[in-house]
Amino acid sequence: MTATLSSRSASVSGKSGRVASFRWRCTFLLGSALGLAAAPFAQAQRFLDLPVKSQRAVTSQRIALTDIKIDYHRPLVAGRKVWGGLVPYGDVWRAGADENTTIEFSSAVTVEGKPLPKGTYGLHMIPTADSWTVIFNKVTTGWGSFSYKEAEDALRVTVKPVPSETREALQFDFDDLKPTSTAVTMKWEKLAVPFQVAVSDETTTLENVRAQMLGVLGFTWDGWNSAANFCLERKTNLEEALTWIEKSIAAEERSENVDTKAKILKALNRTADANAAAARSLEISTPPQLYFKGRGMQGEGKHPEALEIFKLVAKKHPQTIYGHLALARLASSAGDHATASKEAKVAQGLSTSDAQKKAIQTLIDKAEKKEDINK
Repeated sequence: MTATLSSRSASVSGKSGRVASFRWRCTFLLGSALGLAAAPFAQAQRFLDLPVKSQRAVTSQRIALTDIKIDYHRPLVAGRKVWGGLVPYGDVWRAGADENTTIEFSSAVTVEGKPLPKGTYGLHMIPTADSWTVIFNKVTTGWGSFSYKEAEDALRVTVKPVPSETREALQFDFDDLKPTSTAVTMKWEKLAVPFQVAVSDETTTLENVRAQMLGVLGFTWDGWNSAANFCLERKTNLEEALTWIEKSIAAEERSENVDTKAKILKALNRTADANAAAARSLEISTPPQLYFKGRGMQGEGKHPEALEIFKLVAKKHPQTIYGHLALARLASSAGDHATASKEAKVAQGLSTSDAQKKAIQTLIDKAEKKEDINK
């Protein structure tokens, strides 16, 4: 039995396999000497933790809110013929050395477009000269692929290997990283084997948000506001987003969350309610909130709407920095550059921040050159 196991280990995983066989034989001989020859094979786990040639590595990547983690051992080429030699074509291979290579997904994903549930899987591969089968197996505790059973597969996909720069040690990388996908790539010798992993950003994030809001964030205005804004930005789940923003306002009414409510109502085509919420947001805004709301509208190309906001800032807060800055922008828009410069200088005199003074000086310089400070 020992000879058979040793031969099989060496034929598939080389030196790393012989380490496993050597450990097993040592344990077996020790058990025999102590009269424990009939002890379970689990006794083989009782060996010294010593350095191995195929060193362990763990790599991870987050896409959206999904974490991917790969735990594997890194065999070396060491002058050997790898593909079609050390790793035979057509055989199931552990995608590494020693124990199972495992891959873990913190939420459901798709691999090469096929669904795979949340969980940890034993990662195996079947190489051929022109295509590879990537296997996600439900068993994660095996040694290599010796105990692998196809009936326990959760998913199989077929991918194409591609040439790669030489790598002495096997490695897994996350390539072609995008907001909701990545190419998980096994690289060794002069070959790379990528497979695409993707997540549903909306579905996964909404599930995660709901779970987060059960905790301390559920008692904060900004937690619910952020959750509602996620839906608003993607124009999805708006009815639930409306309930979330009501919870935000209940925790603390602020210009920010009332403004979010107005935008959600507008997206739901509830115009009258949206207008009422927008008016309430303006009513409770602080001077800087109002002023920068106007600046935000300018950034969106809504110049007439921005001017109306600046008029409101100047009316409600005339003696503040932001009131004078609003007057400067209104004057500049009307072509009155002298008044624009004058009002900007008053605002600069009220400022206690060097950075803010510098920013206002830029406006003054433009006004004195008779340039529109709104552009």
